[in-house]
Amino acid sequence: MGRTKSSVINISVALSGQLIGLIVSFIARIYFIRVLGPEYLGINALFTNILSILSLVELGVGPAIIFSLYKPLADKNTKKVLSLMKFYQKVYIIIGIVIAVLGLCMIPLLPHIINDVSISKELNFAFSLFVINAAATYFFSYKRNLIIADQYRYIATIYRYSFFTILNILQVIFLIITGSYIVFLILQITLTVIENIFVSRHANKMYPFLSQKKYEKIDKATLTEIKKNTKALVLHKVGGIVVTSTDNIIISIYVGIVWVGLYSNYQLMINALNTIIGQFFSAITASVGNLGAKEGATKSFLVFQNIFFFNFWIFGFSSISLLFLANPFIEIWLGSKFILEINIILILIINFFVNGMRRTSLTFTDAFGLYWYSRYKPIFEAIINLVVSLLLASKFGLVGIFFATLVSTLSTCFWVEPKVLFKYGFNKPLKIYFKKYFIYTLAVILAGMITYEFISLIKGDSMLAFFYKSLICFIIPNFVFLILFYQTKEFKYFYNLIKPTFVKFKSKFQ
Repeated sequence: MGRTKSSVINISVALSGQLIGLIVSFIARIYFIRVLGPEYLGINALFTNILSILSLVELGVGPAIIFSLYKPLADKNTKKVLSLMKFYQKVYIIIGIVIAVLGLCMIPLLPHIINDVSISKELNFAFSLFVINAAATYFFSYKRNLIIADQYRYIATIYRYSFFTILNILQVIFLIITGSYIVFLILQITLTVIENIFVSRHANKMYPFLSQKKYEKIDKATLTEIKKNTKALVLHKVGGIVVTSTDNIIISIYVGIVWVGLYSNYQLMINALNTIIGQFFSAITASVGNLGAKEGATKSFLVFQNIFFFNFWIFGFSSISLLFLANPFIEIWLGSKFILEINIILILIINFFVNGMRRTSLTFTDAFGLYWYSRYKPIFEAIINLVVSLLLASKFGLVGIFFATLVSTLSTCFWVEPKVLFKYGFNKPLKIYFKKYFIYTLAVILAGMITYEFISLIKGDSMLAFFYKSLICFIIPNFVFLILFYQTKEFKYFYNLIKPTFVKFKSKFQ
């Protein structure tokens, strides 16, 4: 019950924070485009992706250390936690410095990446500020991760979205007053540093032993485990970054920086949904890690089945909603000139669903520390993605680039990740997973077809039409899923989980 309670609190706070953050982000995007224009929007997205690539320097050591924290935290072994945190601190300071140096060395390469915009001193300085902001994050984030590993993610979440909201409000105000992209970025650095200081102080209060100067060195067995997981995670890091962070660079080179800006609006929507849903999986990772440290594979597998069912339901519903509402929303939000063609939207949504369905396997893989067994998968994923992207980009543009992502995912992650988990985590046959996956995918396709029939009855692009379409997207997929799965043990698990809340709520009105 302790794990369940922690997960529920973490999820509730995360969803509330993300909802506020989402509203603030969409409002801030309007003013960003109005003041700075679509070219700066593309530049901002491109710089963000370049810095994501530089995060390769982290080498996956962070997740490896977090995994090593689960057992000592569960056993209340403060001496070992302190040893790990001191090691973590040293590693992350070095990583921050290396990222700063490498980032500044990349400035001469910018003209080769951004072909259709002249590189001015202002843009060079802006990129330097991006680098400083990325490096500064590493100097304090290790304490944030201790709070998260100890199942108190909601504390870090409160700080995150409080400062995120303040930052966006200040950025909008100063954009209106100054119209300066540089001021926009300086505010970002300032709030990042202040937030990290606040989180660090809170961690010191929660864990007073962190202030101790004397501590034991990490034992050889733990250090060997960290090194092993880091070696595996660095490959995962490379693969993940090549797949997720090179698209904007390729778009900039082959299609143009303005298209990076147009795509970034859809990215904002998709990332927002991914982040909202991801809060659930992030919130339960520490609890799953605790489960793995204390319980056996049988109990863990039962939990996996329930979470995978939730995974399908939420990503299936979200995919259908995105497919039918993305363009109408963009038109209302920013205008018709920011809309992408439906074939581009379709491939984006397929990628969203396929990658979303990986969440449960990845959560359990992270929590169980099974990185080593799939260490070569990301390399093949990255090579396939990059090669297919370069082959298709010049002829098919955005569709070719996004199709390459789908090809690389289906040929690697789609089957390797569950295979590793089921073999080394659960000791179960993989056919159990793919049977469920197939049933869930058919359910999404069926729900999507039925939703389309109702959506096609709504004519026009007015706010009222968008409201009716949203209502249909909310009701139809969930109703179809309910009819198909209400008798399954997974549905009954979640029903019994929330039933007491409904009973309490009902009793208040009787």
